[in-house]
Amino acid sequence: MAVRIAVLPGDGIGPEIVREAVKVLDVLNSHFGLDATWEEAAIGGAGYDAAGDPYPAATQQLAHASDAVLLGAVGGPKWEALDKPLRPEAGLLRIRADLGLFANYRPTKVHSQLLDASTLKPEVIDGVDILVVRELVSGIYFGQPRAIDMVNGERRGYNTMVYTESEIRRIGRTAFEAARLRSNRVCSVEKANVLEVSELWRKVMIELHQAEYSDVELSHMYVDNAAMQLIRNPRQFDVIVTGNLFGDILSDEASMLTGSIGMLPSASIGEKFAMYEPIHGSAPDIAGQDKANPLATILSVAMMLRFSLGRDDLAVKVEQAVEHTLDAGVRTGDLCFGGEKPVSCSAMGDAVCRALEALA
Repeated sequence: MAVRIAVLPGDGIGPEIVREAVKVLDVLNSHFGLDATWEEAAIGGAGYDAAGDPYPAATQQLAHASDAVLLGAVGGPKWEALDKPLRPEAGLLRIRADLGLFANYRPTKVHSQLLDASTLKPEVIDGVDILVVRELVSGIYFGQPRAIDMVNGERRGYNTMVYTESEIRRIGRTAFEAARLRSNRVCSVEKANVLEVSELWRKVMIELHQAEYSDVELSHMYVDNAAMQLIRNPRQFDVIVTGNLFGDILSDEASMLTGSIGMLPSASIGEKFAMYEPIHGSAPDIAGQDKANPLATILSVAMMLRFSLGRDDLAVKVEQAVEHTLDAGVRTGDLCFGGEKPVSCSAMGDAVCRALEALA
């Protein structure tokens, strides 16, 4: 059965990295019988430039009509002066909320070929395989009220961190189910010693664990300690479940265990829709220079194959192709820490495609 993919390149390096991911889809069609079609649409700054809206109506219609969404990145200094609802990041938040993408899976797996690329000692990071499950459509990024106003003659800014019991239970259930497919351990990260919202988070996680997931090991950690432990002893973690803000920060920190944020894919999953994207930003400083690392986007395609398209067999092939490419010593600039000669973004994509064709 043919599958339809909405491709949203976005801003900065987004079009470059997505172009390489689409090459992989071409190989999967031609050599592995995927039978996928895709259509591009604008989002973020590109959406504003095209339609005056960072999440244009045409993009929304395409996303709703597709089996999966593949997104590059959004944002850049060009649009920073716009009113907040018109900025690229507003488009990203809107598509997540519109599609109900409440669970963000962010795997952090250290590739043995890149042990020397990390700033941490190889003996600390060797064998690290962590899944951060981040709640994506609530918390402080969405909470109301939020504003900058005037109080006693000075400006005051405020945001509201809000979680309902059902939202916590929903993301907790997602994390426990993921752990059952891994090493059966969940660490719930919050700040329950200071924040009431985190106090509720911990209570609900404990209740859910006792009622439905007593077979899974559950631990709790304050977010400041978790940030330290990720560097001190990352192998202690299997699945980390946390809120929107903490998950955003911790998953970026975890990316450096791998040597580069350019290696980390993600999947944002809802009840009906799903979107796949690298966790990194639009990197405007290297946009248009063919320098970006496309592997996180290509690995996001593997997650799309596994979670949305029901083709775990092809997901494994894509992951194997990435491993074989790294085995061959192919490195973009962000992965070169030992005097290796970097290849371009397009050359890295071509190398993965050749490795994938060899597996046919």
